[in-house]
Amino acid sequence: MSRLSRAQAQERNRARVLAAARQEFAERGYRDAKIDSIAERADLTRGAVYSNFPGKRALYFTILADDAERADAERADGEAGTEPGNTPALALGVLARAWLAGLPLATDGDQAAARLGSDLLPEIQASKPTRAAFAQLVELDAILLGLALERLAREPARLVRTAEATLTTLYGASQLAAAAPGYGDPFVISMVCEHLAGLDLSDEWAPPHLPYVPPARPADEPWAPPSAADLVRAGPARLTGDGVVTVLGLRRLAAAEEAVRAAPPDSAVTVVVVTGDPGELAPLARLVIAGLSGLLRRACPPASWPPVQVVLDETGRLAEAAGVPAVSDATETAVRVRGGRIVARAEGPGAGHAAASLR
Repeated sequence: MSRLSRAQAQERNRARVLAAARQEFAERGYRDAKIDSIAERADLTRGAVYSNFPGKRALYFTILADDAERADAERADGEAGTEPGNTPALALGVLARAWLAGLPLATDGDQAAARLGSDLLPEIQASKPTRAAFAQLVELDAILLGLALERLAREPARLVRTAEATLTTLYGASQLAAAAPGYGDPFVISMVCEHLAGLDLSDEWAPPHLPYVPPARPADEPWAPPSAADLVRAGPARLTGDGVVTVLGLRRLAAAEEAVRAAPPDSAVTVVVVTGDPGELAPLARLVIAGLSGLLRRACPPASWPPVQVVLDETGRLAEAAGVPAVSDATETAVRVRGGRIVARAEGPGAGHAAASLR
């Protein structure tokens, strides 16, 4: 039998750790789970666990992100007949029903599966960095959902506030389902989300205050991005064409809307999400963005999907290709790409708006 390479051995150990941790969290809950018990279940040392994951929270977020992506793939295979909505109200109804279908019920026999996700929001709240990151991740989700709803609307309107209200309702339902399984009628909650589309929330886009946004600087640099995945479409990101690439740290994600609103209709916009803590916060980002995007793809027809790609750059290689060699949760840089070269660059608050506004 041939020996495994070092990379193959690491991948095998990582898979064993994840499988053991999933069992530990499902049976004991996040708070009572122990790294030593996970190591024992995986037949590995405590050091082997930490060589693959920086801590218990990183393990937990990774498992939930993997499960969310797996559930999305299973829904796509098993519910191909589900019709997306062709109006904002109908789309929100489909999205809400898909969200609520994954919540625990009082009659659920598999309490271990329900227990696995019950500590997510409390664990996010337990740490200031995760709270700050989560707030911006949910705002990015609201922007993506709002952009999709706008494409379904009969009249031009910003619908990000509608998306924010919808996510507030659904996250609240998730909290109640974890604390009191079976509370609340899913039909009523989904109907509430549908009616949110008809509310006038006085939603208007306010661009960055231009005197304080420095213009993009001309540049002439090569553009050779590595391959990457688009979390919005769950497929390869298209990075070689002309457009705007904005690199945003986890505390700057709300700025993604600036690039999208300022870009010409035919200009591709890519949001590259980076973090100074990829071990723990990157799986949280994958969980929140990919989880919502999977529901969005079911709720809205492809023609209405938001006109933006979202790439989670855990290694920093895509950011480096954009000329950002060191990243943090406060990173905000944007480049304009034409003809396979970077032709303009902007840094700091308003960078995406500056690069996208260049004509």
